[in-house]
Amino acid sequence: MAAQRITELLTIEQPIIQAPMLGVSTPKLAAAVSNAGGLGSISVAASTAQQARAAIVELRGLTARPFNINLFCHRPSPVDAQAQAGWLEHLRPFFAEFDAEPPTELRDIYRSFVSDPEMQAMLLEERPAVVSFHFGLPDKAWIVALQQAGIRVLACVTTPAEAGLAEAAGVDALVAQGVEAGGHRGLFTPEQGDLGIGTLSLVRQLVSRGRLPVIAAGGIMDGAGINAALALGAAGVQMGTAFVLCPESLANEAYRAALKGEKAQRTQITTAMSGRPARGLPNRVFSEIGGPGAPALPGYSYTYDATKALQAAAVARGCHDFAAQWAGQGAPLARELPAAELLRVLVAEQAAG
Repeated sequence: MAAQRITELLTIEQPIIQAPMLGVSTPKLAAAVSNAGGLGSISVAASTAQQARAAIVELRGLTARPFNINLFCHRPSPVDAQAQAGWLEHLRPFFAEFDAEPPTELRDIYRSFVSDPEMQAMLLEERPAVVSFHFGLPDKAWIVALQQAGIRVLACVTTPAEAGLAEAAGVDALVAQGVEAGGHRGLFTPEQGDLGIGTLSLVRQLVSRGRLPVIAAGGIMDGAGINAALALGAAGVQMGTAFVLCPESLANEAYRAALKGEKAQRTQITTAMSGRPARGLPNRVFSEIGGPGAPALPGYSYTYDATKALQAAAVARGCHDFAAQWAGQGAPLARELPAAELLRVLVAEQAAG
């Protein structure tokens, strides 16, 4: 019954959402998933309103079916010149390995939707079928405006308390992100710590206490995982790592090779990559840059700006030891299939029980 509700709510055939995955998902990937009966997603968190509009137009050229546009709703970090200088000095020897210098200043490279009225106006004009939020929520009036424009609104939550805030804000459904999930934790207030609730436990808590459909996210890689989430009351699932190896994704060859290797069996969470906790394939950012004795982080997304500069210097020399290769705990189960074929396999596995 719950699965039927989410398919009706989002006007999709299967209760499967492909996670937005900024930097990995593409209009081609999202369209392939939507065309196969799921809900494809892209993130426009790194885009201007004009760039986001272009992505939506591109997606509409590839599918006539619903798709999801994801946005970040973090509270912007204050500029801390001392922390920035300390972090850049901490990174200096790593840059030196590639005969490079760290940047002289750091930028806030991801504008939060909570302070982006141009993005809000664009969404009200383009009216994608679904909009989802990560890292928090915008003003309730913005949510109401989106819904009045015919847009369904999803919110990622990691705790019952966050779910309560999302319910009070009037969203249409909750994405219950367990600690197993790859990529950035959707914590509203990361400075208060992470309860680290697992997917299935979080789903049960939210289903038992709330009235909104719950979408399970984290560690779900096949039909058996989908059925397990649905059996616990989830209305649907959101899957990210499962789609990284699809040829339509932006994952480069180094990322794909790492995901198919032994690192997939030992994913970890680090804050040193971006300034916010995120789960991925471990590398020198996890073990060395973010290791014991590291100075205070300059905040999200200033930390990410520094890491991306280091990644660029390293990749120019053929080194991928500092790359962000996000993946969840289900990574060893990833399959290298075209997105539409993967969705068909998932649906067949689910039907087979």
